[in-house]
Amino acid sequence: MRDYLKLHLVIVAWGFTAILGKLIDMPPIEMLVWRTALAAVGFTLVARWQGQSLAMSKGERSRMILLGGLLGLHWILFFISARLSTASVCLAAMPTGMLWCSLVEPWINKTRRWRPLELVVGLVIVGAVWLIYEVEFRYWLGFSVALGAAFLAALFAVISKQLVARCHYAVMGTYQMSGACVVSIIGWLGLEHGHVTVPGVDDLLWLFLFASICTVWAYAGYMDVLKRLSMFTVNVIYNLEPIYGIALAALIFGQSEYMSTGFYIGAAIIIGSVVLVPWLERWVDGQKARMTKP
Repeated sequence: MRDYLKLHLVIVAWGFTAILGKLIDMPPIEMLVWRTALAAVGFTLVARWQGQSLAMSKGERSRMILLGGLLGLHWILFFISARLSTASVCLAAMPTGMLWCSLVEPWINKTRRWRPLELVVGLVIVGAVWLIYEVEFRYWLGFSVALGAAFLAALFAVISKQLVARCHYAVMGTYQMSGACVVSIIGWLGLEHGHVTVPGVDDLLWLFLFASICTVWAYAGYMDVLKRLSMFTVNVIYNLEPIYGIALAALIFGQSEYMSTGFYIGAAIIIGSVVLVPWLERWVDGQKARMTKP
């Protein structure tokens, strides 16, 4: 129960990141440079405080940094999506990560097989995504970018699942956030031409919250529960992020975050599908067990 509660709190924190992306008054990729740099420092301090050495083999360190670069690219796409559309539209695409995980995990984890039920649910989600496209076509570009962000998040989660058992989360976080910071700097120089924004007091406070609670604490909690919960269970709970995020966005931003009825129908189909999956999985497994009974 404690792991489930912790994971829900992590998802609430992640749902708040799209909102922080709109509250902080600076370009999105420059904001990520701040976030990842502060988070890398934060994880380094946590590792030192917990007596964890940052030493590891060159190959392992390179893999951690490259994986962090993948996370940085995910964040770049995520916040570009929020700026191109709305926080709600961006968050509505995140549940497709479950479909991506179902497709990607068997390729990375050779002991995992494709499960027909997950693929069927994934197709239902794709249909709901198309419904959102149809009724909110003016946000098609932002939503498309968010789908790419969801795929990268799934890839990051599947690979991290393989690493978390043999490496302390603070050590992983230090190198991964460093890699994410490098990618963010490259994106900042290439897409925002290295423009420097001097943050005000409010922005500094939001950035501190962004780096400490929504990144260091949330990442630490996520990596902790990933050791004990299956990737499938984590994905099911992760898909509640739009509920938390869209509710917070509507509460904070008001009418600018209100969508058409069709949008909410599509989002409800996505969320409802993944919430029902655990019960459907148990039912399918029960049917298989009865059929194989002598």
